Amino acid sequence: MLLDKIEKANDIKKIDKSHYGELAEEIRQFLIQKISVTGGHLGSNLGAVELTMALHLALNLPEDKIIWDVGHQSYTHKILTGRKDGFDVLRQFHGMSGFPKRKESSYDAFDTGHSSTSISAGLGLVKARDLKGEKTTIVSVIGDGSLTGGMAYEALNNAAKLETNFIVILNDNNMSISENVGGVSKYLNNIRTATGYLDLKEGIYNALKSKPGGDGIVNRLRRAKSSFKQLVIPGMFFEDMGVTYLGPVDGHDIHKLTRILNEAKRVDHAVLVHVMTKKGKGYVPAEENPSRFHGTGPFDIPSGTAVGKKATDSYTDVFSKVLADIGKQDEKVVAITAAMADGTGLARFAKMFPQRFFDVGIAEEHAMTFAAGLAAGGMKPVFAVYSSFLQRAFDQTIHDVCLQNLPVFIAVDRAGLVGSDGETHQGVFDLSFLLEIPNLTVMSPKNRWEMADMVRFAVDFPYPVALRYPRGEAYEGLKEFRTPILYGKSEVICRESGIAILFIGHMSELGESVWKAMKEAGYRCSLINARFAKPLDTEMIRDLCRDHQLIVTIEENVLAGGFGEQVVQYVMQSGEKTRVRTIGISDDYVEHGNVEVLRKEVGLDQETIVAQIKEDYLMIKED
Repeated sequence: MLLDKIEKANDIKKIDKSHYGELAEEIRQFLIQKISVTGGHLGSNLGAVELTMALHLALNLPEDKIIWDVGHQSYTHKILTGRKDGFDVLRQFHGMSGFPKRKESSYDAFDTGHSSTSISAGLGLVKARDLKGEKTTIVSVIGDGSLTGGMAYEALNNAAKLETNFIVILNDNNMSISENVGGVSKYLNNIRTATGYLDLKEGIYNALKSKPGGDGIVNRLRRAKSSFKQLVIPGMFFEDMGVTYLGPVDGHDIHKLTRILNEAKRVDHAVLVHVMTKKGKGYVPAEENPSRFHGTGPFDIPSGTAVGKKATDSYTDVFSKVLADIGKQDEKVVAITAAMADGTGLARFAKMFPQRFFDVGIAEEHAMTFAAGLAAGGMKPVFAVYSSFLQRAFDQTIHDVCLQNLPVFIAVDRAGLVGSDGETHQGVFDLSFLLEIPNLTVMSPKNRWEMADMVRFAVDFPYPVALRYPRGEAYEGLKEFRTPILYGKSEVICRESGIAILFIGHMSELGESVWKAMKEAGYRCSLINARFAKPLDTEMIRDLCRDHQLIVTIEENVLAGGFGEQVVQYVMQSGEKTRVRTIGISDDYVEHGNVEVLRKEVGLDQETIVAQIKEDYLMIKED
């Protein structure tokens, strides 16, 4: 196999050109086989095989740098840099990451995981290169989806001022190529990047500028040239920004790709290469349903069907069904997503109420302020967003939603540890940054039934509210406890004395198991479902302090600024003598891996918590 000859970076350059197509096919089959077992991002990687090969042929790694936007299309890059064996433990704890990681390989130039960042990072690397007097090539690869993020345009605007080479690859798997436009633009690409043409153009401009009135002539020539190009070049938007546009080019033709990349390397400023690819290419199920295979679990290769499909509804499923049901009864309810309709469960609402559904693209900042505008206009906006992506709309949450006290419902999906996607996707910061915002109510459900009740509560709540819930199956325990949702009030599961376990949201299952273990060990122990992280149920905490020597808070969030710290602060300021033990995630990033493994690693497991409680309680008794 040709793939066996790829043991390290630049080995691809030893492969005969006539065998590039065969190597591309072997890479695709390798990816399908491996990802069908481990799960991972399949569609985006199948679509970027030839593009990645061409980049490795045109560049000299690791001196030259590739920055992959998001990074979920970097699997072929990992193969070509000698990491084939890592695919057996892809996205597993201590295994190979599904995203670029500088600590994993010197060939990964920049850690990525969120979209629209690659051009900014690439521009920074370009400036660092120039300041050091180096002559390397820097390439940022960004998808058409990521180009919907405003940060990408901020970076392009800045890049337009460059007077040295910087290549941006637009990997477009959505738009079609117009043959006649493509033919004309190909001709213009060739003459505009030829060394002779570039030298002649600058020579003419410089000569004219030296003559009286020359600046005016040059400006008129440039305007005339731009007017002509507007008719024949599809990338005039980029050209108008000051970025040279090359393309579109077939993203599955390695020879054309390599040639245009070498042309792009000769441009002495920022240049954008428009590459057309097909997401999921080479695997029919992924071609027919690219969103299903964007991020997939293990699957059966012949049919493409998932292996070990979930048996019960997830929290996202419950949200999806309840919101759609509410939508039937209330025409003021509108739903917003930042390019994650399927992932957040809003696809159901979109199908039923297309006029009241808005996909704004990968633009969380815009989505939040857009929601604020809808609320100011009398609607009931629901913005469903992953916890780790909500971080990007922090300013808008403060300034545009909460400052005006507008009734925006923020559905915070994937809160807590999400597992295999790793550090960039773990939703372990939202409680900390949401709890500090005035006017914002923050709540979290203990099980599927409370999830449904909280969605209904949040939709009708007349002020800003965030409902955080995790990825995965909704807990079906504690179903006999379904106290009506009362603003700012917690729920008593068991009231005794001595030790009180106070959990928030989906830590219910863990909290219940710790409570049972303590009871079995002979301790008197209360179990409380906090429900609201904000406002804090201070009345309940005061009551617990009367006859409990230890309060234990459990949250799947970083401890700094989290729910537990709010409890500690209140108890201390109240002058109570009750000790508080906060259980959560320490001041660190959590890598990729199975969620249960990660919880054990960070100390969010029954055995670790029970041992800590016993130790704390013994110290209290000794005091």
